[in-house]
Parts: sequence; C-alpha cells; structure tokens
Amino acid sequence: MNRLDEILVFNQQFVENREYVPYQTSKFPDKKLVILSCMDTRLSDLLPRAMNLKNGDAKFIKNAGAVVSHPFGSIMRSILVAVYDLGADEICVIGHHGCGMSSINPDETIGKMISSGISRDTIDTVERVGVNLNAWLQRIDSIPDSVRESVRIIRTHPLLPKSLCVHGLVIDPETGKLDVVVNGYTSK
Repeated sequence: MNRLDEILVFNQQFVENREYVPYQTSKFPDKKLVILSCMDTRLSDLLPRAMNLKNGDAKFIKNAGAVVSHPFGSIMRSILVAVYDLGADEICVIGHHGCGMSSINPDETIGKMISSGISRDTIDTVERVGVNLNAWLQRIDSIPDSVRESVRIIRTHPLLPKSLCVHGLVIDPETGKLDVVVNGYTSK
C-alpha cells in the first residue's frame, strides 16, 4: 500500500470513529496569537506543548528557517490576514537551534536540483528573470539575528498597526526551552 492509500484508510477510520471531535474549534485563534516557526519536524508537537498551546489557540505559519524574506511575500500576507481578518494581536517569530537553514549550501542545493532532472537551462532562465537562487537559498548565519530581522520586518511593516506586539524567540528542539531574543512588550 502506498503512503496516500495508508493515509486515506486511516482517515476513513478517523472520521467514522469521530476522533476529530477533540480538535474542533473555530478559525479564530483563541489566544489571538500568530506563530511563525520553522518547518522542522521536531517542532510539530513540541513547540505548541512548550508554549502551553492547544488546538485553536494560535495561527501557525511555517517555512524553512522561520524567515520573513520579503515584506510582501506569502508569509506577510498570512500574518496580515491573521491580524485583520482573524483577530490576532500578537506575533511570535520562533527560530530553533540546529536549524537546517544554518547549514544549507545553495550551490549544493542547486546541484541536487540538476541531479534530479532540472535542466541547467531552467536554472539559468529562473536567474535571468531576476531570481538570484544563491541569495534565495541563502543560509542563516545566526538564528537569533535571523529572528531579530524577521521581527523587524514585521514590526515596521507599513500595513500593520504599530501597537502590534511582535516577539522573537529561539527554541531548543531537544528540550523545548524557549529563549527570548525580542520582547515585544518592551521593545516597541
């Protein structure tokens, strides 16, 4: 049985047994919180538990490195929707120790693309239209500095209210310990 079939068989039982009931909530975050975190698999259950969050408490946005790389990209769009349409009034940017983005090598990643069948012509075309793949795949040199920069981009965004609290934290993916990098209450 392939992975999709396994998922669908499990899902059918999940629905028939009404196992979804404990997870029912509204689309509005109960704690009015948005969390931007890394997509690292170690954080899926650990991060909400380490923050005492249950299903429905927060809006979770995930990407590689917990990075806001563009003030008008999809991460900021999600934050804006969470604030204006879903009632969030606080944001936490949470990076983590041992992030894969701190060891990524853009040239190696591009090499893997080519090895998997992406043509050099395609890579060149993407770069000719203005995407610098090396910059786009840039490694994170300092997790705390990266968190601070993402907090800065959010806090100074022209479409967000200045009263919005934006915090920056770094979590240990082994223990769940949170270290504050930016306290949004005291650094406005």
